[in-house]
Amino acid sequence: MSRYAIITYIFLFIISAISQTVRADVLPKTTETAPNAQKDGATRDYIIGPGDLIGIEVWKDPTLTRTVVVLPDGKISMPLIGELTAGGKTLAALKNEITAKLSQFVPDPVLTIEIKQCNSMHIYVLGRVNTPGRSALVSNINVLQALAMAGGLNPFAKSDQIQLFRYENGTTTIFPFDYDAVTKGKNLHENIELKRGDVIYVP
Repeated sequence: MSRYAIITYIFLFIISAISQTVRADVLPKTTETAPNAQKDGATRDYIIGPGDLIGIEVWKDPTLTRTVVVLPDGKISMPLIGELTAGGKTLAALKNEITAKLSQFVPDPVLTIEIKQCNSMHIYVLGRVNTPGRSALVSNINVLQALAMAGGLNPFAKSDQIQLFRYENGTTTIFPFDYDAVTKGKNLHENIELKRGDVIYVP
């Protein structure tokens, strides 16, 4: 299979997977409440990503209250203030930015921001594994662990030709992974920690 065909297959799979509803029990607790409220570390540190569904409530102003989806370029759109970048920011940082911009039009706006649906904290394992598909990235895991989560390789897998696709800053980087070597304690540098959106393809 050509590299172009592989990338096309991966892209179509991700688009299909993101369109599905994410189970509530894998969503992080990410509600950004009133100013100075106490929040746990996961909430404060969660980084918004493309595909995330964000609920923005402006107190006593239903015309500004809405749920928005973060576009692939990280942008969202709000009435009065137009487009702004949400991707790569924490909920607290986004709340502060929206509050500052809305203050030009609304006196002392009070906002509540929360993640309605987390679609960006996932990895994908495709190809000749026993359970291909999408997995929630709820902790730090490496390539070998992700393959185990996918049920391991099937008997027809080309275990020495596995590839990890990572899209960052407009560029896709492909990392090789030799399953046989890594499981024998060799080429351990290939067993890298995964990031959101990573795609592992097993030919």
